[in-house]
Amino acid sequence: MRVWAWLSIAALGLTGQAGATRPDESHILIRHAQIADGHDPTIFAGDVRIAGDRIVAIGTLDPQPGETVIDAAGLVLAPGFIDTHSHHDGGLSRHRDALALVSQGVTTIVSGQDGDSDVPIARRIADRTATPTAVNVAYYSGHGTLRAAVMGTDYKREATTTELAAIKTLLDADMRAGALGLSTGLEYDPGIYASRAEVLELARVAAGQGGRYISHIRSEDRDLWGALDELIAIGKIAKLPVQLSHAKLAMTDWWGQADRMIARLDAARADGVDVSLDIYPYTNWQSVLTVMWPKRDFENRETAAFILGHLAPPEGLLISADDADASHVGKTVAQIASERGADPVTTVMALIRDSRKMGGDVHVIGTSMDERDIAKLIAWPAANICSDGEFDSLHPRGAGAFAKVLRHYVRETRLLTLGEAVVRMTGLSAQHMGLVDRGAIRPGAFADLVLFDPATIADHATTEMPRAQATGVAKVWVNGALVYEAGKATGVFPGRVIKRAGVK
Repeated sequence: MRVWAWLSIAALGLTGQAGATRPDESHILIRHAQIADGHDPTIFAGDVRIAGDRIVAIGTLDPQPGETVIDAAGLVLAPGFIDTHSHHDGGLSRHRDALALVSQGVTTIVSGQDGDSDVPIARRIADRTATPTAVNVAYYSGHGTLRAAVMGTDYKREATTTELAAIKTLLDADMRAGALGLSTGLEYDPGIYASRAEVLELARVAAGQGGRYISHIRSEDRDLWGALDELIAIGKIAKLPVQLSHAKLAMTDWWGQADRMIARLDAARADGVDVSLDIYPYTNWQSVLTVMWPKRDFENRETAAFILGHLAPPEGLLISADDADASHVGKTVAQIASERGADPVTTVMALIRDSRKMGGDVHVIGTSMDERDIAKLIAWPAANICSDGEFDSLHPRGAGAFAKVLRHYVRETRLLTLGEAVVRMTGLSAQHMGLVDRGAIRPGAFADLVLFDPATIADHATTEMPRAQATGVAKVWVNGALVYEAGKATGVFPGRVIKRAGVK
C-alpha cells in the first residue's frame, strides 16, 4: 500500500475545535477509496482527508472528532477532470451549477479557445470572480478577438507594424491579468488572414511572461501537415509549450495516418519542442459550415464538390443552427437537398449564400474522422482529453466526452487502463495548461475530486438528446465543497478563476 506523509491540518491553520460533535463539512475524510492520483496510472486503496479547500493527508487514516466521514466503499476517487478545450464558459451564467460538467466529474474548464476570448480578459475574470459557478475556469487570450479589436472589419490582410504592436499590447495586458497564454483559431476569420510571422511575434509575447500557445491550427484537412509544422515551428522558435487543439485527421484522404501525425509530434518532442494535444472521443466535430472553405470561395462549385467528396459527405453534415432558416436544424445537407429536389453541391452553396445574406452562418456537426485514428491519438502519451463542448448545442460532447472515454476506451475496448485514462483527464491536463496544485491527489493540492463507479460510469448524450446527463458519478467536490451528489447539483458555487502561475 502507498502511504503519503502527513501534511498536518495545524500546519495549514485549519484546526477545528476539540470535541466537536456536529460534522464539519469543511473537514472531510473519504475512506476505503480506490485512489487514482492523476499522475501514476497505478490505482491503490486508501483514505483521503480534506480540510477547507485542500487535501491534507492520504493513507490509512482514522476519523477525527467532528469531521464528516464518507465511506467510498471501493469506488474510485480521482482528481476532478480538467477540460482543456471548452466552450462551456459562455453558458455558465445560465448554468451556474454546470450540471452537464460535474455529472461527468469535470471540475475545471479552460476557455478562450480557438482565438476567441473577451477583450480585455480582465473584465471576464472580474465578472466570473464576482459571480462564481460550480466549476473553476481558466482563460487563454484569443488572437482572433485581439486582432478584431485592433483591425475592425478591415482584417482580410496582414496586420501592419503599427497594428501588430497594438495587438501585442492587448495580449500583454491579458497575460498580466492572468491568461494562461495565447490561443489561435487559424481556420476562422479573422485569424485565417494572419501571417505566420504575426502569430510568432504574439507567441513570443506569451512566452516572455511564462505563457503557453494553444491552437486550432490553420488546417485540419487539406493542409493538415503544413499546419502541424507551423505549430511545431512556433513552439521551437518562440520557446514555449504548444498544444494542438482537438486533434483530428478531418479528411478521408488522411484516414489511417494517425501514426504519421504522432511521428511528427514525437520527432518535435525529441527535438526539444514541448508539444502536446487534446482530443475528444467523437468522429464528428461542430463548427460553422464556412470553415471548410479556406479560400472563402463560397460560389466555387469545384470547391464545394471537393468538400462533400473528401471532408464530409452530405449525409454527414447535420445542421445545428441556421441563421437564415431555423427549420433546417436537425436535418442533414442530404435531407435538405432531397426536399428541394436539388443536388447536394447546389444545396450546400445555397445554404451558405442565404445565411450570409442575413449576416450569419450555418452551424453544422460534421462527420469527418475515423474511429481508428481517434483511438491512436487518445493513446499517445502526450494526449489529454477535452470536450470542445458547450451547454446548449446539438453535439453530445458537451455532456458526454469524459464519461464516454471511461465507458468506451476503458471499460469496453480497453484501449486505456482506468489509471491511464484518469491521468489523461487530470495530471497531464494540468501539466499541459500550466495549472499548479490541480489535477492531483496529494497533500497540498486543491480538493477538486470526483468519486465514481468505474463499472457503471457512462455517457448518454446523443445528437438527438445532446443534454442527456452522464451517470455513474457519486460525488464531486470543487475546492473542498460538494457540488454534485446523487445525480443532482447541490446548488453551491465554489468555483474560482485560475490564473497563470505567479499572477495574483
